[in-house]
Amino acid sequence: MSTIPLTVIGAEKLRSELHEMKTVQRPAIIAAIAEARSHGDLTENAEYDAAKERQGFIEGRISELESKLANAQIINPALLDADGACVFGATIDLEEIPSGTMITYQIVGDDEADIKQDKISISSPISRALIGKHPGDVAEVLAPGGTREYVIHNVKYI
Repeated sequence: MSTIPLTVIGAEKLRSELHEMKTVQRPAIIAAIAEARSHGDLTENAEYDAAKERQGFIEGRISELESKLANAQIINPALLDADGACVFGATIDLEEIPSGTMITYQIVGDDEADIKQDKISISSPISRALIGKHPGDVAEVLAPGGTREYVIHNVKYI
């Protein structure tokens, strides 16, 4: 598996979720399975079947989180020195052409992306168009609705 880029905050969120899965959800599902078993015949026990299915999901998610964290390349944007270029972890102020709408995005890993929090995935079309650009440059983004252009106003590493 290749390395997975994560910001410090993104890695901490994954660690927190892993801790929650291991210390809260796993013990709870084990208790639920034990409770369902105590009801007798397992062949027609819907509670048991549901608990076993939930256990499979939890164990799969734990495995996935452990793998991602083991292969993570954790990047602290505050420690970057990219001479003003748009790079992973950077927060970028953009102006959409021709509407003049100002937007701010942070380029983050796939697991951290959340457009509602203005965090876009490194693998998104807009991120790929921004990488390597500097303030004053124009980025052309090939979006499903057609080509969009953005002027880069500011790049911050916070």
